[in-house]
Amino acid sequence: MRASELRALNITEIQHKLDGSYQELFNLRFQWASGQLADHNRMIVIKHEIARMKTVLRERELAALAQGAAK
Repeated sequence: MRASELRALNITEIQHKLDGSYQELFNLRFQWASGQLADHNRMIVIKHEIARMKTVLRERELAALAQGAAK
């Protein structure tokens, strides 16, 4: 998912997707440890998606703080 698509979502939707991504990463790590993981690149993709989601959430947090300080 692209950052521009994430910015179109609200905070609860992003948080829900973030939780799902953490769960998927956990499952992939478990498969990797047991030797059942076929696509190792999927772990990298999920980590990048998690980073994008956390970045968008942090941008919104900083924007809210800036608005609060401006008042």
